Amino acid sequence: MESAAGRLPVTKFQPTVKIRRALVDEAAALTEIAHAAKRYWGYPETWIQHWQEDLTISAETVRDNPVYLAEENGKVRGFYALAVRNEKAQLDHLWVSPEDIGAGVGKALFLHAMQFAASRNVHEVEIESDPNAEGFYQKMGAHRIGETVSEIDGQTRKLPRLRVDPKS
Repeated sequence: MESAAGRLPVTKFQPTVKIRRALVDEAAALTEIAHAAKRYWGYPETWIQHWQEDLTISAETVRDNPVYLAEENGKVRGFYALAVRNEKAQLDHLWVSPEDIGAGVGKALFLHAMQFAASRNVHEVEIESDPNAEGFYQKMGAHRIGETVSEIDGQTRKLPRLRVDPKS
């Protein structure tokens, strides 16, 4: 099986990853994963540069928010970041290393994020998804509530907005 961009082989397996809180000094490694995962979908490099700030995970983000990573044999495979505000949360990031896409790492991270949210009495988690990831989130129980329209290099992009009840 090949990736959506047709470049990387994807191996299906059940992950044996450990999920743990990210450390502040791991922010740069998380940023690298976010950039690599976005590139996986074949976006032009000019778009990746345009999204540089959005894809950058700062030390402050790791320090001030629930940011958890999946690691296996000392290698970070992916991560997520939640912004929790009272009974609502926003899944700000969920990125998986390209070589681990389709291997269950994203599912493990998503389920962990929902368990974390539920443990904080969060009643809904919203997600602004890359169009390529919408199907994944829907398989995980999220449903579309709208979209955010943006433009980049003269092209209109519609980003799905989704919501999930972490307790379901």
